[in-house]
Amino acid sequence: MKPSLTASLQATLEGIFIALDAIRANRVRAALTILGVAVGVFVVVAMAATIHGVTLSFQSDLDAFGGDAFMVRRQDVGINACDGTDENCPDRRNPTITMEEWRAIKALPSVGAASPWLFGNSGIRYMNVAIESVNLEAYGDEWLLTDGGDIYPGRNYTSKEASNAAPIAILNDTLAKQLFGQSDPIGKDVMIDGQQFSVIGIYQTRGGFLKSLDGRGPETPKIIVPAETARRRLNVWMRGMMINVKPRAGVTRGETMDEVTATLRSMRGLRPSQRSNFYLVGQDKIAETFNKVFGALFLVMLVLSAVGLLVGGVGVVAIMMISVTERTREIGVRKALGATRRTILWQFLVEGATLTSIGAAVGLGAGALLAIGIRSWTSIPAAVPLPAVVASLVASALTGILFGMAPAARAANLDPVEALRYE
Repeated sequence: MKPSLTASLQATLEGIFIALDAIRANRVRAALTILGVAVGVFVVVAMAATIHGVTLSFQSDLDAFGGDAFMVRRQDVGINACDGTDENCPDRRNPTITMEEWRAIKALPSVGAASPWLFGNSGIRYMNVAIESVNLEAYGDEWLLTDGGDIYPGRNYTSKEASNAAPIAILNDTLAKQLFGQSDPIGKDVMIDGQQFSVIGIYQTRGGFLKSLDGRGPETPKIIVPAETARRRLNVWMRGMMINVKPRAGVTRGETMDEVTATLRSMRGLRPSQRSNFYLVGQDKIAETFNKVFGALFLVMLVLSAVGLLVGGVGVVAIMMISVTERTREIGVRKALGATRRTILWQFLVEGATLTSIGAAVGLGAGALLAIGIRSWTSIPAAVPLPAVVASLVASALTGILFGMAPAARAANLDPVEALRYE
């Protein structure tokens, strides 16, 4: 090993040990410094882990939704400023999507599957077990082709049952366990909003961010009924109705969208000069909205983490200035024995980097624990990405070095004679 390398290693280790001694001697100041850095790193790691998990789950949802599938909606999706007035929120004046429009879309040659989607809340009871408010969703008989998931045990409702508004229901696994425990729910009768329904199946949903956002995740109790059943028998929000559409095999999404657009414009009597009073929303539009939202969150994350690192940096300056003052005579002795300015500077910079690195380690640990909690308690596969770990460690070390530069330079520039006289 080269002497210069050995000397650098010794200086580095000595700087680390001195930093640990400084922490023990100035526990309160050191704790505040470490806490400031830890908070900054924790924010970065926690947000990165959450965004990473949400992105994976979101992409899984989009893949399951299908790259060629799209929704017909009364209002657009996205981040738009709206004060609640019709003038500034023109989509509010758009007419409701209707069951007749769904039937017309379903009959189009380019459409492989189409399902209305209605939603609301209902009370459900089985014997002595009652739940006052449960998410209610209503679809056509082709909903599994457009929404994904599986039914087992049991079955989906038929086209005839759906059109006849049959009093039948599918429960998701969470709700079935709450009502029936370990017993078989298939064929049992439940009361939904005071009306008798027969349970025909258990829906095994795919877990994902999109479904968790709108209360459709696997851990959320949910009832599924035919759309006509909900419209005639239950309390659903008809103005919120949407239509999920999947193109026929061999037909592009663009071709299907064009045919759906032409059909709806014709049914609504829109002239060529009039804008469409409905929206077709595909995977790309949803992804664009997602990226905007999480892009804004990422900027907030950077600001919060920068504040934390700034607090830690100020703490580094304070504790190291005190350290330089207390060790003035020691610095003079070391210079008298041959220590160079570069050696003194290096050791104090290592001391600053050590302080902030300890804070980074604390923040990383706390962020990792939060990621484990999110992964355990939700359907979001949160995990700390390696780039976030590296970025946190590098940022904290640079913070220690940059903010420690002034105290380190002061120590390195001390006159050895004056330092030896210092009491």
